[in-house]
Amino acid sequence: MSRRHLRYRRPLLATLAAFAVLGGTAAAAPAATPEATPTTATPLRALDDTYYQDALGKTGTQLKSALHEIISDQTKLSYSQVWTALKDTDEDPSNSSNVIELYTGRSLSKNSNGGSVGDWNREHVWAKSHGDFGTATGPGTDIHHLRPEDVTVNSIRGNKDFDNGGSSVSGAPGNYTDSDSFEPRDAVKGDVARMILYMAVRYEGDDSFADLEPNESVSNGSAPNIGRLSVLKAWSQEDPPDTFEKRRNDVIFDQYQHNRNPFIDHPEWVESIW
Repeated sequence: MSRRHLRYRRPLLATLAAFAVLGGTAAAAPAATPEATPTTATPLRALDDTYYQDALGKTGTQLKSALHEIISDQTKLSYSQVWTALKDTDEDPSNSSNVIELYTGRSLSKNSNGGSVGDWNREHVWAKSHGDFGTATGPGTDIHHLRPEDVTVNSIRGNKDFDNGGSSVSGAPGNYTDSDSFEPRDAVKGDVARMILYMAVRYEGDDSFADLEPNESVSNGSAPNIGRLSVLKAWSQEDPPDTFEKRRNDVIFDQYQHNRNPFIDHPEWVESIW
C-alpha cells in the first residue's frame, strides 16, 4: 500500500472510531485484519474529511481530475483473484453461501462459478472489448465493474452498449436487449451507470490503457467508449445507491482494492462532471 494511500486510511479509521464513541454505540473499532466484512456503509462525513478531502468544492473537469488522482491509488488484482473477491463483494445478504447475479438477480452458490451453462462467471460491465483491455491486470480486473452473472445472460449482453428498449432477455426477467444495446433490470440500473462512470474517471489514458469515456453512441465497437451517457445519467438518478451497493463499495475499499467508487458515496457528482 502506498504512503499516499496510508495518509487517507489512518485518519479515516480514527474518525470511524470517533463516530462510534460520539454516537454512544458499543461498536468496536474497525478490525485490522482484511477478513472483517463491514455491515454498514462508511459514514460519509468521515470519508469527506479524509478520503475525498482533495475533491470537495470542485466541479466539472477539476472534480473529475481530483477524483482520478484519489481512486487511482489502489491495489490491483489478478484475474484469478477476481473469483475470490466477487464471492465477498456480491454475497447474498440472506445466504452467505451464495452470490447475487447482477442482471438475473438470482442467488447462486458461490461454488457454482465457471464457464458452463448454469454457472456464474465474471461479467465486465464496461465491456472489455471497448478499449481492448481484455482481462489484463488493471481495467480488466477492476472489481468495481466486475460482477457475477449467469453464463448465458452474460453472453447475451456481450459487449453491447447500454440503452433503453429491446426484447425481453430469456432467463433474466426485467432485462431487455436488441442488436446494439442492453437494458438491465430496474433494481440495478443505477449500479450499472455508476460502474461505467467510475471506469471513465479511473482510466484516463495516463497508464498503459486507453482513456475510457462514455458517449451517446450505441455502436462503439472496440473504441474506448460506452453509451448512452444521457441514459446512464438518468438511470443513476432513478436508482440511487442501496444497501447492497454501499456494502459492496466498503468491502472493495476495506479488503481488496482499497479505493472507492465515488458515485456511490456522492451520486450528485455524476451531474457535477457530466
